[in-house]
Formats: sequence, structure tokens, C-alpha cells
Amino acid sequence: MSQQTARRGGAVWALVITSVAGFMAALDNLVVTTALPSIREDLGGGLHDLEWTVSAYTLTFAVLLMFGAALGDRFGRRRLFLAGLAVFTGASAAAAMAPGIDSLIAARAVQGAGAAVMMPLTLTLLTAAVPAAKRGMAYGIWGAVNGLAVASGPLVGGTLTEHISWQWIFWLNVPLGLALLPLARLRLAESHGTGAPLDLPGTLLASGGLFGIVYGLVRGPVDGWTGGMVLAGLFTGTALLTGFVLYSTRAKNPMLPMRLFRSRAFSGINAASLLMFLGMFGSIFLLSQYMQGVLGYSPTEAGLRMLPWTGMPMLVAPVAGILADRIGGRPVVAAGLFLQALGLGYMAVVATADASYTAQLPALIISGIGMALFFAPASHLVMSSVRPQEQGIASGANNALREVGGALGIAVMASIFSAQGGYETGQTFVDGMRPALVTGSAVVALAGVAALLIPGRRRTGPQAAPAEPAPVLETASR
Repeated sequence: MSQQTARRGGAVWALVITSVAGFMAALDNLVVTTALPSIREDLGGGLHDLEWTVSAYTLTFAVLLMFGAALGDRFGRRRLFLAGLAVFTGASAAAAMAPGIDSLIAARAVQGAGAAVMMPLTLTLLTAAVPAAKRGMAYGIWGAVNGLAVASGPLVGGTLTEHISWQWIFWLNVPLGLALLPLARLRLAESHGTGAPLDLPGTLLASGGLFGIVYGLVRGPVDGWTGGMVLAGLFTGTALLTGFVLYSTRAKNPMLPMRLFRSRAFSGINAASLLMFLGMFGSIFLLSQYMQGVLGYSPTEAGLRMLPWTGMPMLVAPVAGILADRIGGRPVVAAGLFLQALGLGYMAVVATADASYTAQLPALIISGIGMALFFAPASHLVMSSVRPQEQGIASGANNALREVGGALGIAVMASIFSAQGGYETGQTFVDGMRPALVTGSAVVALAGVAALLIPGRRRTGPQAAPAEPAPVLETASR
């Protein structure tokens, strides 16, 4: 086998392994939402307990992402990827066999910890395996799979619960994880970051700050934004993150070097990612309930009708990755964000208590194309805005901001929905959902503006170097 063939085969295996692993981690964000009534019937527990089956995963996932990336950079990315995958797979089995609601919540928290180690390393391992000229297409496929996982979580959860049992939401991960473990061991190459010692003070400050903020965001709509624990979480989390920023500007080997944010490319794509997930997560959270609770579709029927939105990334994202290779990621990402904003605004206009599917279809298609255009080039921009040895922590930081954006989106949308409407009738639901979708549309449009602030690439030839050599690789020069 020639070196070129081996390299190509390695890239294909890396793409398959990292895409499936990313799908598993992203899917479990929202997969439980449509199964909560069945879980309550089997395991008992109040509304507060059921919400923690979702929140426990979100909390540990968001809080430990940067720490997981730092561990991979220090001790080996493939090694820690395997460890995270093993923890995630084992915790999934524990969740499926949970005898009570408390043990299910505990298993979900461990699941999130495994995903936090595994998820940021998928991009660094993929980047190491794929030649630079092909990364746009590879990121496109990776982004399509991850986007599909986020958007189809309620469908997968609802379908498995409706036709088999809620336990299969978690059993689904077990054969996938067991298949990936030997493949990853044999087919992925080991790589490391800078080799610097772990930044324990920075880790504690960042993890504690993210925990406080995500806890406050998750509990705010439930406990009230003036609740003691909610305010304590938000204020303490903000103080700790402020301390993290101040510490990282002076530390010798910080977990997240603050100088990365001097790059407009790095700052712009992270701001756009946070805002995109804020608008998208909150909208999916409400629209999946609208399809079922107002329009009367079963979980499976609702998921199928959302396929023009949720399934579009599988068709468009690889093309978006190729476009990003040719014209740069900024115009593709910005176009995707503005289309997503247009689609959400369109849905807010046409949504009624008895809206026909034909009326909703253009909004779903526009949103699907927009989401697909965002995911692949966004990953490319993140990874190309830093040095190779810093890609692990850059991926961890971007994923952490996405998770915080998702938690914030659900909290903001739920608060707007509760203030303007409710679950009493179909019309009251629509009354609350419409202003929430308008807010989501505005936030995603703001993300598009942030994307436009990313500098375009400046090349004089196919292999020209960036205008400024330090931390930029290929497409996003400062």
C-alpha cells in the first residue's frame, strides 16, 4: 500500500470514528426531552428530578470541555479520546439500567463527563489525520453529522420511546461505543499539544465559573431568576470566570491563552458560535413541543416533518465545506447564519394553532440550509485560527461556548415563552412561541454580523502563507 493510500485510508477512518463519536455526544443533549413522561412513569420523581436528567448532562459536559481538551493535549489525544469514549459508553449502559431517578441523574452526569473529554478531541484528531487541502470537506461531513445529532435529538428520543422503550435512548450508545473503541485504538494516530504541565488553578477557575453560570441558566426558568441559588450561581460563576481571564493573562502556561482572542478570526467565530447555538437550541426546544403539543403529531411524525430542517445538513454541509476550501469560511458561515435567522423569522410569522405543513415547509428548508452552511466552515475557522499544538484547547473552548449558548438559549426562550404564553391551549402556546422565535432570529442574525467581522483570507497563490504568521494556519488570517 502506498503512503498516499494509507494516508487517505487513515483520513477516512478518522472521519468515520470522530463523526460517530461526535454524533453520540451531541445527540444526548436533547435526546431525553421527548422521553420524560415515560421516564417519570417508570422511575417516578417530580418535575424537578426529570429536569435534572437533562441538566446533569448539560452541566458536566459544558463545565469539563476545556479540561478534557487540556488533558488530551498533555497526555495524548487518542489516549484521552479512548478514555472519554469508554466512560461515555459505560455511563450510557448505567443510565439504561438505572433502577431509580437518582441513579439515572448520576449516570447522566458521568455521561456528560465522558462526552466532555471525548468531544473536543474529535476535531483535533480529525485535523491531524486529514491533509490540509481536504479539511474543508472533512469538516463539512463532521459538521453535518453533529448538526443532525443536535437537531434530531427529540426525534430519536421520541421514536425509540414510542416504538421500543426509553431505555433504548441510552442502549443505542453502547454498541456504537464498543465498535468505536477498537477502531480508534487501531486507526487513529496519537498526537499531543504543547506538552506544558496542566494548569490546575486555571482549570479550577474555569470549571467553577462555567458550573455556576450553566447551573444558573438551567435552573433560572424553573426556580425563578431571583432565586437564591440561581443568583448565587450566576454571580459566583461570573466572578470565577473573570478571575480566570485575569489569571490567564499572567500565567506562564495557561489552559486557555488569552492572546488567542487577539485574533479577530478566533474571537469572531467563537462569538458567532455562541449566538448561533443560543438561537438554535432554544428554537428547537420550542418547535419540537409545538409540533406535538399544538399540531397533534406523534414524536415520530413531528421528527419526520422537521427533516427539511434537521436533515438538510447531511446534504448541504459537505458542499459548504468544499465552498469554504475555495472561497474561505467567512462568507459561507455568514450566509448560513443569515439564512437561519430568516428561517426562524419566517416560522414566527406563519406559526398558528392550526398551521398547515405546507405553510411551514419554506421556513424549515431555509433554516436547514442555513444550519448546514454554518457547521462545516465554522469548525474549519476555529481550527485554522490557532497553531496546531493549540487546536485541542481551541476546540474545547469553542465547544464550551456552544454548550453555554445552548443552555442560555433554552433559558431565554423558556422565559420569553412563559412571559407571553403558556401550555393552556394551542393559541397560548403560539402566543408564547412567536416572540421567542423572533428573539432567536435576531440573535442568530447578530451571529451573522459577528461572522462578518472575521477577516477574509488573503492569498496570492494556492499555497500562500497568511499575512501574519502567528497563530493562523490556512484560511483565516488575522
